[in-house]
Amino acid sequence: VQLQAFGGGLVQDGGSLRLSCAASGRTFSSYAMGWFRQAPGKEREFVAAISSSGTVTYYADSVKARFTISRDNAKSTVYLQMNSLKPEDTAVYHCAARTVGWATKYVDLYSFWGQGTQVTVSS
Repeated sequence: VQLQAFGGGLVQDGGSLRLSCAASGRTFSSYAMGWFRQAPGKEREFVAAISSSGTVTYYADSVKARFTISRDNAKSTVYLQMNSLKPEDTAVYHCAARTVGWATKYVDLYSFWGQGTQVTVSS
């Protein structure tokens, strides 16, 4: 599985961005997907995850009610809508896939990773 994330950029405090992650392969609809982020000098942290069917989602407490994860299995794409962005959301955002259908926040359980897209929120 190859993953490519895009949609990052520079946005002001309180602004919005929508990240997309396009996946290759025919079995995208059977994969749970996740978004993680890594700020300079910090460990990679969980942001959001979605089950293969899209019916179950999980969020980090820091982004709950501001971010929304969704997927379009027909397009083999997962999205992260980010609203009310804060400077502390600044990081490289990575999408990840696991070859089972149930979602998880644990980074080690994801087998495939995209290259990441930079999100910068200015104050």
